[in-house]
Parts: sequence; C-alpha cells; structure tokens
Amino acid sequence: MVEKTVLLGKISDVKEFVKTVSEYGCDVDLISGKYIVDAKSIMGIFSLDLSKPILMRADCAEGDPLLADIDKFIFTAD
Repeated sequence: MVEKTVLLGKISDVKEFVKTVSEYGCDVDLISGKYIVDAKSIMGIFSLDLSKPILMRADCAEGDPLLADIDKFIFTAD
C-alpha cells in the first residue's frame, strides 16, 4: 500500500490521471476528508474539492510503474 498526495488542478489533469491509473490492475482510491472515491472514476473525482491536494492510496508497492506514470500529479510542499 502506497500513499501519496496528488494535485489535480485542471480538468485535463483529471482526465489524464484517470486514463493513466485505469491502465493498471491495482486499486487506487482518492481520499478527501470523509470521502473516498475510486480514482478510476472521473465522476467520483469531480465530486471532490479539487482546489487542494488530495490523498491517493494505491494498492501497489513503492517503485511500481504506476507511480512513475503519475509522477507529475504528485504534490510536494516545497
């Protein structure tokens, strides 16, 4: 299980993120407050507050190719 914070600030980011995570067989959820949605569901993601970073929980190991493919969406507070 891997947890990362992601930022999906634009509609095009959401569409690309969903397309990318849908290519993998592992379960990926987005968690915002008390809400948990399937990261492969574009409608579910649009029900979240996308103005701030969101916690992503993926059922994969650190170093999984999924993480490299979504690297540009991973939020770092630098």
